[in-house]
Amino acid sequence: MLHNAIGPFERDKFSFAGFAAWKQDLAKAILAALLVLVIQASGGFTGLADLQGDNDSLLRLVQIRDLIAGQGWFDPQQYRMGPQGGFPMHWSRLVDAPVAAIILVAGWVTGGAGMGETIALVAWPLMTYAACLFFLLCAARRFAGAEAAFPALVIGGIGIYMLGIFLPAALDHHNLQLALTMAMISGLLATPDRPFAACLAGAAAALMMAVGAETLPYVAAGCLGAALLFLISGERERATAIGFGLSFAAVSALAFIATVPRSGWFIAACDAYSVTQFSVAVLGGTGLALAASSRSVAADFSRRFVALALIAVSAGGLLLAAFPQCLADPYAGLDPRLKTYWLDGVSEAQSLFSILTNDPVLAASYYATPLLAAGLLGLDIRRSGWSRARALVMLFLGSAILVSLWQVRGAIFSISIAVIVLSAWVAVWRARTQPGGPAARPAAMATVKLCLVWVLSFGITWDLAVGGVAGAFARETENVDPAASCYAEKDYRALSQMPSQTVLAVSNLGAAILKNTAHRVLAGPYHRNVAGNLLAQQILFATPGEARKLLQDNEITLVVHCPGNPESGLFAKWAPEGLLAELSDKAVPDWLELAKNAGDGPLEIYHVRPEL
Repeated sequence: MLHNAIGPFERDKFSFAGFAAWKQDLAKAILAALLVLVIQASGGFTGLADLQGDNDSLLRLVQIRDLIAGQGWFDPQQYRMGPQGGFPMHWSRLVDAPVAAIILVAGWVTGGAGMGETIALVAWPLMTYAACLFFLLCAARRFAGAEAAFPALVIGGIGIYMLGIFLPAALDHHNLQLALTMAMISGLLATPDRPFAACLAGAAAALMMAVGAETLPYVAAGCLGAALLFLISGERERATAIGFGLSFAAVSALAFIATVPRSGWFIAACDAYSVTQFSVAVLGGTGLALAASSRSVAADFSRRFVALALIAVSAGGLLLAAFPQCLADPYAGLDPRLKTYWLDGVSEAQSLFSILTNDPVLAASYYATPLLAAGLLGLDIRRSGWSRARALVMLFLGSAILVSLWQVRGAIFSISIAVIVLSAWVAVWRARTQPGGPAARPAAMATVKLCLVWVLSFGITWDLAVGGVAGAFARETENVDPAASCYAEKDYRALSQMPSQTVLAVSNLGAAILKNTAHRVLAGPYHRNVAGNLLAQQILFATPGEARKLLQDNEITLVVHCPGNPESGLFAKWAPEGLLAELSDKAVPDWLELAKNAGDGPLEIYHVRPEL
């Protein structure tokens, strides 16, 4: 059994011991974050100057700088990317606000805005790392007892850091989303007599939804979990349902008021927080809380079933009647050219089949430990039956695995949730090697098995194993040189010294140009920048003569080319007679002039000569 011998949920009652336990978990999470800080400092915080193509973190910093410089809180427009006037970003200010606050406070304390920004770029990922690890430790403790806390600290501390979303300058919302997801899971795993934990879970679910649409499957799983607990246990889970439902509805409403301008209150959006998500959340959360508040409903299973069915039908009916477009594939309306020449190449949007075909080692990184955890949990359920904790963890882990089969970005959630089960697995085998463990097993064999369990619980084990097998049969492939990919800050020094102009470049370089210079760009890897991305592709794919006219018609005076960037290679392959292919072959048209201060870096900067 993955659970220890402690009676059902007794270990989670709000007592002095339980209070001390969460304090211990918090201290461990903070110490782990400080250890990570020391490791990063010893390496010189190299990621600060080279994010290796993390466009979302780069553009997030641009958005935060714009906010600090005076751009309106309710104005999500990115004015320096895309067509003239820019395009509206779908990101939430709920991520911008805390980072901007750190920058302002740290800048005030140190006396320099630049130092304040540097501190924020280090502090924010570490803060979300500590929060994520803390809630993960709480969840593991609630799932399998105090014995699971140490394995969760080791496996989780290493595992979630290896995801790469907590590195210096990682401002993308995925780190905050993961921390909120673990908070929701931890809150629901608490015992029913802890209404505060249920409120925390509901608030975390609402904030997840407001921060980004990627977590909607896990928000739905949380709502379903709270509803099923009430359906099955009735009176025992009233406090859970009331706390979760009220908190979910209230925080959803507050987030709507705080982030959506009054002019946009009745404008539906499927890729950003809007009246679509807000209305369904308030209806569902309030309905769950009201149903649980009625003792006559809570006392009778059939009444609970009818009440919850009515809430589900009402929420579903509202979604179908008012927002049917949000039930379709989120990329169904994307221009086919952008799907072919951009989305199909985005690694985090790939499916399991695509990953298995192209990179089996990456598949092992993303799927091995979640599938192992799901198998272990399934065996435990088969042997010992369903329990409250097992059902909740299986619900969340299964949801995350299903999402990751569709898009690999879901793996950061499934890998993290898997730690809860794997830490329980390790705890069981640690107990068997302790004095008083099962005498039927020789101590030496139990120790060997414990070592094997530890090893199998780390994702890197599977990486090395699959990498060794795949390497023996791998065909030679062209390696990408990170130093030649034009992602480092130093690559843009020459460009930053030029007067502000409109720049043509592949989308991979768009965010880096905005972050490191005062220029504006056409392309960036964002699905709302349809016009800018299509125009950039049109010019780069066009013959030099056609490209020149398009550049002049759109008042684009700089062309930036990075031969070593993977996107440049793909574009040259797809349009062998196009402008970008010509630049890659060093066949520079006579109407392009290499900038005199371009330097010796990998970035090539060309001025568009005015027509004589």
